[in-house]
Amino acid sequence: MNKVFPQGHDGKAAAGTKALPAGAEGCSPLCCSRRGTCLSASVLLLLATLAALIALVTILGLPPRMPGPQACVTPTNRTGFLCHDRRSCIPASGVCDGIRTCTHGEDEDEGLCRDVPHSLPSFLVAHCGDPASWIYSDQKCDGTNSCGDCSDELSPVTVCPPCGPGWWHCPSTVFKYCDCIPRSLCRDHVQHCSDWSDEYSCPGP
Repeated sequence: MNKVFPQGHDGKAAAGTKALPAGAEGCSPLCCSRRGTCLSASVLLLLATLAALIALVTILGLPPRMPGPQACVTPTNRTGFLCHDRRSCIPASGVCDGIRTCTHGEDEDEGLCRDVPHSLPSFLVAHCGDPASWIYSDQKCDGTNSCGDCSDELSPVTVCPPCGPGWWHCPSTVFKYCDCIPRSLCRDHVQHCSDWSDEYSCPGP
């Protein structure tokens, strides 16, 4: 059976019956007040967390920024790589060699070793006569033919000081050396110099 609602003389809803505003059915004054309280509490909690974080940073300070790669001089007077402890200086050729020499392993850092030699700082790299070849900077002027064409030991590519006290100057017949050989090879009854000076002129070790 259909219910008949009372109507006025003009066919409209009976007087005294008011339609509620849209959306008002689900929120009483008490409910809206609780929502406002919860929102205020959330904002206060967020501000308190932010203030605590700022206070913590102020007290403890920001984490120290790690310095970039820096050069140093090794005990053997060669170019080296300075570890983050600011005390350890390892040879340039010890960087990205697969062995962690620095205490924190920064000599094998992924960013440093991702594309050797392009990812290495310039102070660690020396170029050979062949542009496609390179060596570590501490291998230059060390008496050894590291480039394979002696360009790391001889001009015009490299200008090195004269042979040191433990070396003998001569045109070497040994691929490993260029124009200096170790004095320990002198007078050993084996030719190491093309002019035989290692056997007749070199005073020995």
